[in-house]
Formats: sequence, C-alpha cells, structure tokens
Amino acid sequence: MIIPSIDIQNGEAVQLVGGQRLEIRAGDPLEVAERWSVAGELAVIDLDAAMGQGDNRDLVRALVRRHRCRVGGGIRSLEAALEWLDEGAQKIILGTAASPELLSQLPQERVIVALDAVDGEVVVEGWKTPTGRRQEELLEEMRDLAGGFLVTFVEKEGRLQGTDLEAAGRLIELAGCGRVTIAGGISTAGEIAELDALGADAQVGMALYRGDLDLAEALAAPLRSDRPDGLWPTVICDASGVALGLAYSSLESLRAALQSRRGVYQSRARGLWSKGDSSGNTQELLRVDLDCDRDTLRFVVRQHGAGFCHRQTRTCWGEVGGLAGLERTLAARRRESPPGSYTAKLWKEPSLLAEKLAEEAAELAAAVSREEVAWEAADVFYFLAVAMQRAGVGLEEVERELDRRALRIRRRSEIEGAPRAAGVES
Repeated sequence: MIIPSIDIQNGEAVQLVGGQRLEIRAGDPLEVAERWSVAGELAVIDLDAAMGQGDNRDLVRALVRRHRCRVGGGIRSLEAALEWLDEGAQKIILGTAASPELLSQLPQERVIVALDAVDGEVVVEGWKTPTGRRQEELLEEMRDLAGGFLVTFVEKEGRLQGTDLEAAGRLIELAGCGRVTIAGGISTAGEIAELDALGADAQVGMALYRGDLDLAEALAAPLRSDRPDGLWPTVICDASGVALGLAYSSLESLRAALQSRRGVYQSRARGLWSKGDSSGNTQELLRVDLDCDRDTLRFVVRQHGAGFCHRQTRTCWGEVGGLAGLERTLAARRRESPPGSYTAKLWKEPSLLAEKLAEEAAELAAAVSREEVAWEAADVFYFLAVAMQRAGVGLEEVERELDRRALRIRRRSEIEGAPRAAGVES
C-alpha cells in the first residue's frame, strides 16, 4: 500500500532530491496531511532533527494528534522514542540510533528501523555519514528486534526514475516477518502494485507532490476484482467502525471520492453517484482502507442526516442502539428542544448536570452486583452523553482520544519521573 511522506524542514513540508537539494516547498504540513491522510497512515519525517539543525516538534506533535502517523527524524535516545510513542505515534522510525540495545527496550511491533543507503551502503545522520555497512547486514542483525524496516534508496530519492525492485525483493525476503517499506524513486502505480505483491509498502513523496502519481491510482494499485464489471465491493462504516451499508467502487468513483472527500460510489445500474445529492444525507469521507485480500474497500465516513439507508435509517440493517443510539437521540432532542424535558433542563442548568454526574458516579462506585453495576453505569453514560452534547463533543472525538492513550507505553507517573523499559500500557 501507499504511505504518503511528509518531510518537514523549517516548518514547511518539503521534498528534497537525494536528501540534499530542495526541489519543492509544499507549505503547511497540516494542510498536506489533510489531503493525504484519507489514504491511511502517514510517514512524518523531521528533517531538521535528522540533520541536527533544530526540530519541528510542535508541528509533528500536532500531526500525531490529528492523524495516524509513523514518526522519524532525530529520534536518538530511549527517552525520545518513548515520548513519541506516548504522544500517539503509530510507529517510530529509528535510523542513526538503531541498535540491539535500544531496540530491546522498545515494543517491537511499533518500531521501524531505517536502512537508508547509497548504492547499498547505509548512511546515517541525515544521510550525510556513511557507515561502511550494507543494508542486508544490518537487516539480518535487527530483524528479530524491529517490527519493520524502511529501506530508502537514497541515490534514487526524489528523482522519479523508478525504484530498485530487484534489490527491494531481496531485502523483503531477508526481513522475514518484518513489514518492509520501500522509498526512493517510486513514481508509478505499477511499482506500488509490484511492491505490495512482494509484501511491502511504498513510501511516496515527490511523485504525489508533483502530481505525477494520482492518489486514487496509487491507493487502488494493489486491488483486484473477480467481478465481470471489475468493481470493488465497498463496506461503508462510521468512525466507530459500525457498518452502515455496502456499495461498489471503481477507479473513477474512488478518484471522485478522494477529490471531493465525500462518499462517492459506482452504482451498478446508474453509474457514478454521490451519497446525499438527492436525500441530503451526505457523507464526509475520512479514510479509505484496503482489506487483507486486496479485493474489498472500506470507506470510513462521517454520516450526516438521517443515515445511509434509502429507508431513512442509520444503517441498511436498521437503526443503531447503545451509546451511538443514545448520542443520536440526544442530538435530535437538542435540535427539537422539547419543552419540559429533563434532558433540556440538564442542558440549561450546568450545576444540576454536574451534581447528577457526581451522584451517579458515586452510586456506580458503590454498586456490587452485575445488575447494579450495569444499571448505574447506564445512568453515568446517560449524564455523560448529555454533558458531551452540551459541549458539542461527539463519541468519535472521545474514541479517538482513547485510541491515542492506548498507544502510551509509560504510565503517567513514569512520564513525570525517570524513563523505563517499555511494555506496560497506561
């Protein structure tokens, strides 16, 4: 799959040729990330930190808070590695500092070792210092300690002349179970498809920024279809993972969806259609995922209006219940403001809401039996949902924050004190 690359220098998203010559200034990294994040995980590289010329920590932190990111550039100590993992980076990329000693103290599945090389010789410190060691040698040394490897062919980086698929194949085979990401020279969807078939991801920068590589083509490159019409089944889910329905996509509809950031699909009968154009029940496209077999898409959307189904229900299987159902009910009541309702009273009287939250939390803490705990927890969730609606905070935001916290390695007390070996969640 494609991993869009955001290289940051002096607060800007940039693209360099061979890691040296500035070719493109792409502006605000946050705006670039908004464009590329629909394709999934982003590679965020702090070039200034990598080259020892300052850093862009605040920008990188903002990107990690908003998007799924793997972070690299200047991470050269255990403390720095743990800090980015605790911030919510999906993975960290270690180059100069990668060593068995450091790797053994970090969660293997969240560490990528960078094997950046010029003609096969690994270079470090922002690609300035040769190490005298080959990519194959270091890969074999560290493959049992890292979850993956970033292999960059520096001599090809930014030149759009194609990557070294033969060398990539050898390194992918040596990596064993570790997932390899290839960077340097990738300029076509065909290369992305070939790398995916070999079991590797493609980290792409220059070709995307210059517009030589279409994001829809890059994303769809590994896909196949066994249907006569060549369409891809597309499962539509909300941000919480609840399935709303099933549609079909083509390259044309996928391109339109990515460009408009809306739910656009390929109707088997009517051709291209954009969800909500007639009903008003539009979709904001958040992300597109490929399944493991590369024959199905998942659109993660923010559904507006009554829902996805033509019968005016949230899903094609009817309405949703649970916390999502409660959130929708409260949102409707907030719009309608029924006179005399208890919920409306809670919204108008913050002190009453605060009192009820404290009261119900205390009752939950005192509950003993399963039935009591379930009953009191339901009360707490109700008042919590009212408080969230009052502040305009949705379940999606809370779940995103919970997901970010789940990526922490250290407990809060450990973050405030001395660093320790990884492996314990907060």
